[in-house]
Amino acid sequence: MRVAFAGSGEFAVPSLRAVARSGHAVALVLTAPNRLGDRGRAAPRPIRDLALELGLPLAQPERLTPTVLGGLGADDAELLVVCDYGQLIPAAVLQSFSKGAVGVHPSLLPKLRGAAPIPAAILAGDQETGVTIYQMDKRMDAGPILAQRVEPISQTTTTPSLSRVLAQLAADLLVETLAHLDDLRVGAVAQDENRATYTAKAVRSDGELSWDLSAERIDRMVRALQPWPGTVVRLAGGTVKVLAGHPRDLPETPTTYAPGTVLKVQAGSALVATGDGAYELDLVQPPGRTPMAAASYLRGRRIVPVGRG
Repeated sequence: MRVAFAGSGEFAVPSLRAVARSGHAVALVLTAPNRLGDRGRAAPRPIRDLALELGLPLAQPERLTPTVLGGLGADDAELLVVCDYGQLIPAAVLQSFSKGAVGVHPSLLPKLRGAAPIPAAILAGDQETGVTIYQMDKRMDAGPILAQRVEPISQTTTTPSLSRVLAQLAADLLVETLAHLDDLRVGAVAQDENRATYTAKAVRSDGELSWDLSAERIDRMVRALQPWPGTVVRLAGGTVKVLAGHPRDLPETPTTYAPGTVLKVQAGSALVATGDGAYELDLVQPPGRTPMAAASYLRGRRIVPVGRG
């Protein structure tokens, strides 16, 4: 087939590379316009960079409409593939392709539709997630399912690590799906709207931790909210970004410790009481400083642990 590919984020990179290598002709790559990121520097442009590396036709329209699409020289493209594109594509554009459009989504649809399914799965404590290839229609992430693949979530999984795994899983499944597209469409399964859930992008305030939360909830937030917005917490009279840690059970003692109490400092880590259990801080970052071991931060503030670890 001749394929048009719409993608912008890092998650889409393996899929574009896989389609280009699979024997399909990539007639056009659509990606977001160049933007400025932090401190006025150019924001990452992974799909643009890959398209240029592979010598593929490239367009970066502000908005994708039938008129815009018609002027991009991809009239002979039969299928549109959409993966981490970052904007809603009008139904009229989807219908411009003789074989329609397929979407690539990092969840087991209809669960976790929307913009942030990977961190949402970790935050929810799900034991598995996966990727879905589906037939796109005018509704967001709601078209018939063509193929799915499951991926387990461990107790150490983070958003960056899961994103990398799912991105490659999606690329492999996408190529398999394109090879059998007509047959898979015959057996496509409509999504159950009663089971649909939705996710939204995190905002900065979502990363504000409280020691009143359970250790398990704190751990999920630390693992899920990387790299954005990150997680911050009050500790020893200051505020630090929590970069790494893990939950611990509190030993049974006659003493009840207030959440936020530093119980033990050893080697590079520090044990802190929470609303339920304890959280062992491994790596933190104070404002304006480089990451450091939690123990080093607390020793610098002359904190004396009050309990047992």
